[in-house]
Amino acid sequence: MTKTLQIVMIKNEKDSGQMSFLLPELADQLDKTHGLYRLARVINWEYFENEFTPLYRSDFGRPALPIRLMVSLLILKYLRNISDESLVEQWAENCYYQFLSGEKQFKPTKPCTAPELVTFRKRIGEQGVEKILAESIRINGRDKDENQLIADTTVQEKNITFPTDSKLHKKIIDKCLAISEKEDLTLRQSYRRTVPKLRYQQRGRNHPKHRKKAIRADNKMKTIAGRLVRELDRKLPPHHCYNPQLMLYKRVLAQKKEDSNKIYSLHEPDVKCISKGKEHKKYEFGNKVSILRTKTSGVIVGAMSFDTNLYDGHTLEPALEQYERLNGKRPQKVIADLGYRGKKQIGETQIVTPDRFKKITTKYQKQKHKKDMGRRSSIEPIIGHVKQDHRLGRNYLKGLPGDHINILLAAAAFNFKRFIRLKLNTLLRRLYYTLWCITQGWKLWSKFYTIQIVPFQWKIRLF
Repeated sequence: MTKTLQIVMIKNEKDSGQMSFLLPELADQLDKTHGLYRLARVINWEYFENEFTPLYRSDFGRPALPIRLMVSLLILKYLRNISDESLVEQWAENCYYQFLSGEKQFKPTKPCTAPELVTFRKRIGEQGVEKILAESIRINGRDKDENQLIADTTVQEKNITFPTDSKLHKKIIDKCLAISEKEDLTLRQSYRRTVPKLRYQQRGRNHPKHRKKAIRADNKMKTIAGRLVRELDRKLPPHHCYNPQLMLYKRVLAQKKEDSNKIYSLHEPDVKCISKGKEHKKYEFGNKVSILRTKTSGVIVGAMSFDTNLYDGHTLEPALEQYERLNGKRPQKVIADLGYRGKKQIGETQIVTPDRFKKITTKYQKQKHKKDMGRRSSIEPIIGHVKQDHRLGRNYLKGLPGDHINILLAAAAFNFKRFIRLKLNTLLRRLYYTLWCITQGWKLWSKFYTIQIVPFQWKIRLF
């Protein structure tokens, strides 16, 4: 028996190269109940146009990209928790992303390159990003107008490895060798064979037999790093551009265990070591962040970062100033934890922290205070969501400006997502209420009538 092989030829589609005149706009093809569709309708894009247009006044260079496009890309980056590179790729595939950016027709091309987002963040700065946070607060309506707030601090960690002296000394050696190659300098010794052997000896520091050998290797690495830094300092020309780097390397080599303001990273020298008393993570390397949210609705109405490791109580006054700048008023009461103890009043704002009850405290006052303290813990899961879902858990932006911009955009993304989820829940509540009314009406009707289902006919019989 012979088998025959059947080959089916598929006809190639012809590309006319011309769009249909009857093609509807992008808005007419989308689901009106989608979160990004409704978000695009409520954001005041003219506000950003008026605020950011003065930053582009120049007679030179190519025309800038639309402001709405760049602002929407920043919002989407933190709303979806993706990188700049992934964002521009997904924008070319997602019609809802393009509608949020103000496009009328679908475009299968990238809107910009990833470095252009970096340039835009630098252009608008911290003040411009704060306006995005203000808009995210505004769209939440009356939920933002509460007079009682909850405050807490956390740490946004920088994108650095866990700092050790041996890591820093190894990086100094590598960077010094790179400078010598770039400037075509001849070193007395490059230590290219010595350093790998010392790195191998440093691995056994936790074993009692190899601990002394590892310590000797650490000291030798520090000595080599110091030699290379001093040799570069001698052989480089008088007016070279490496003075800031060499000064940073000297600071790292001179610092000791008990010193304050230590350098923990060469590419992020402003990182601080902060201890928050966590059992699973004793130290965090980044900068301290203050967050203010409304007591009942959960809108983040204030978010800012600090360049130094302040006491929690000292962060509250700048945070309240930012809240007044964004919302135009001062809160009546702020509920906080024991980290804020020491101040009971800031201006007209009352600060409530856990405290012992006095003998004259009434039962009503005790119940009210306990209720406030129970409500205070509701800010902890919000901080967890902002860290996990909106890029606060790991800060990839460069320097101190990146610290300020990252927390503001993360808080704004949380508010935008809250608006999307709240509107969706409202629609679900209406649907549930409609079904509940139908069910209640059915129960009321079934008290007087019974339905007997027979094939191909209905019989309604009165009791």
